[in-house]
Amino acid sequence: MPYSIETKVGELLDNSKTNQIIEKHIPGLNKHPQIAMARGFALVTAAKYSGGLISKKALEDIDSELRALVD
Repeated sequence: MPYSIETKVGELLDNSKTNQIIEKHIPGLNKHPQIAMARGFALVTAAKYSGGLISKKALEDIDSELRALVD
């Protein structure tokens, strides 16, 4: 299955490969106090409500790495 920033946060965090990419660009995201609320949203959507925690640059880099993954 192809991954991108359109993939739900929960799905990205539950997969070891995609979680490593998220952790590389947004360290500690999986431990954020409000992460449970974000799990059902696409990462790009959650970024809009992150108060700047997830930058546009981070999204671009994450998207590039996620799309390059081969399962």
